[in-house]
Amino acid sequence: MVVLATEFSQRSEGRDDKALRIGNRKDLTEDLKEKVRLIEAALYVAGRPLDLKTLCSIVGSRSQERVRKLARWLVEEYKRRNCAMEVLELDDGRYVMQLKTVYADKVKRLAIRPLLTAGPLRTLSYIAYKQPVTQKQVIEVRGKHAYSHIRELIKMGFINREKCNRDYILRTTDFFADYFGLSRNIEVMKRQLRRIFEKRGEEILPASLEDEDRREMAKIEEQVLKRREQMTATHDSGDAQNLIR
Repeated sequence: MVVLATEFSQRSEGRDDKALRIGNRKDLTEDLKEKVRLIEAALYVAGRPLDLKTLCSIVGSRSQERVRKLARWLVEEYKRRNCAMEVLELDDGRYVMQLKTVYADKVKRLAIRPLLTAGPLRTLSYIAYKQPVTQKQVIEVRGKHAYSHIRELIKMGFINREKCNRDYILRTTDFFADYFGLSRNIEVMKRQLRRIFEKRGEEILPASLEDEDRREMAKIEEQVLKRREQMTATHDSGDAQNLIR
């Protein structure tokens, strides 16, 4: 009986995996549809990135690989819907549901409260501009209250913390860059942040960037990347001339 149950389970999982690969909602079993809805509900209520362990507990599954497939199916489903919301898989394997940045500025005044208060936002701004930066340095500059800020920022998916000897190295995530409309390239991001700080007269990010600011940030990235391409082309040309000689 145990062997038969195992074989049945394997066949069932095989059919489920095939349905998830095909990506057609009508091919999903009711059980899979319910699990996808649970993941969707969890991401909506949390309002922050959730890891696979948490999602497994929500859908009642011990298989992180299975839940990853379900979450990725949901990511693709939101792409197909082409709606104002999106579900993203972050670099660290967590998933988040968020409003697309193109709509965020237009409706942000309706929000009951900002995503981050001034204190954590200042700490985040410092980390973004100084990264990679040690946690010790952040605490020295921002004060002991920054410990709670760092925990909150990690929980929200804005920064990563990596153990380094007796300290930690802090860096921003791609989610941070996407949320604030900044480049994922750190060099470019720092140039963008410098411009934002100059305009604001203080080293703190706004709760979100206006459309005009986002266009300016995109222009800065384009200029930096174009300059880098020109330098690369000049360097390659010099190498070619040396070879000819």
